Amino acid sequence: MPRTLTEKILARAAGRSRVAPGEIVTCRVDLALLLDSGGPRRIWPRLKELGVGVWDPDRIVLCSDHFTPAVDAESAAILQLTRDFARQFGIRRFFDMRGIGHVLLAEQGLLEPGMFAVGGDSHSSMGGAFGCFMAGFGAIEMTGVAVTGEIWIQVPDTVRVNWSGRFGPGVVAKDIVLFLCRELGMENGGRVIEYGGETVRNLSIWERMVLTNMAAELGAETGLVEADEVTLEALRAAGREPAADALDWRSDPGAGYSASHDFAATDLPPQVAAPHSPANSGPVGSFGDVRVDQAYLGACVGAKLSDLHMAAQVLKGRHVAPGTRLLVAPASTKAMADAAADGTLATLTAAGAYLLPTGCGACAALGAGVLAENEVCISSTNRNFRGRMGANTAQVWLGSPYTVAASAVAGRIADPREFLP
Repeated sequence: MPRTLTEKILARAAGRSRVAPGEIVTCRVDLALLLDSGGPRRIWPRLKELGVGVWDPDRIVLCSDHFTPAVDAESAAILQLTRDFARQFGIRRFFDMRGIGHVLLAEQGLLEPGMFAVGGDSHSSMGGAFGCFMAGFGAIEMTGVAVTGEIWIQVPDTVRVNWSGRFGPGVVAKDIVLFLCRELGMENGGRVIEYGGETVRNLSIWERMVLTNMAAELGAETGLVEADEVTLEALRAAGREPAADALDWRSDPGAGYSASHDFAATDLPPQVAAPHSPANSGPVGSFGDVRVDQAYLGACVGAKLSDLHMAAQVLKGRHVAPGTRLLVAPASTKAMADAAADGTLATLTAAGAYLLPTGCGACAALGAGVLAENEVCISSTNRNFRGRMGANTAQVWLGSPYTVAASAVAGRIADPREFLP
């Protein structure tokens, strides 16, 4: 019988010829991502209590990204513990203050089609852009992974989401996901979102990562995009030669999807999501005149090099509106260096942007850029829950990097098409 990509990956990881949705299987982990936020500080005490170490330090990737750079003694202690953990257990792939872990996996070429990977953060689903199954788990589950290299999982259903046509000006992957949060809702537990169609095939790997990252906002177990030449080129660019079977990791024709949806990208205008849910989304012009105190380009989903390029297209030759501040926290030190080398940072700062350290930062109300009471922010991040970026009374709107930059210039939530050729 034809199989979905998810069923193929989980069957291989479970050492079985096939699996079916609803079955509970135990899978061998190819790669585990630990972060400073919920990694060593949560896991190490349990390892000490059990008197055990880690199953394979070469299959663990450790990143400090949430508490970097330290802004108080508590943050500094968490980072010190993270570094001690790396030394104690010989974690060679420890990326300290190099960027957000989900982005680093792509930059370092650590993912490949067919892989079964796990991470201690809900946005670990970002890895699915490489044709692998990567999902987020809590600290207790990640402790089990760290010790045994295995985890049980209930095989999810697969929902296929097809997009046809090409984007209009100022429309990108972020607009797709905000649209889907409204149309499909945020309660898709027990399902995987498999993205496909002409539109998705024409996206860069960095834009595909937006789709799979925000499968978490859809409430799905993870998101995936089938491997193709874009995937292979991304692996080569990161210094990894693709496996011989890389393009075999695709769903079979006639695979059993629990649902299938078809949408047209040509009909999609730029989207924004109103507080306090990504599902509160709609066309950018449908919410009236909303004044903005802060515009924020940051997070794994919204401050990659490609995102900074989008913002620069809008900001070139313009300036941030009086009374509005634009904060930029590149997703990795590599993205920052590349943006400096190609002139993007000069364009952003000339327009009045403030450059912040790389890391998760204000996305999770950590570090610089948190919001005061009743402030209004338009953000390229993935979540706008109450209190997510600071004070509970703050209002966070979500948009693409194009929309964030346009809003910074206008001083209000603005349609980026007004600022693009």
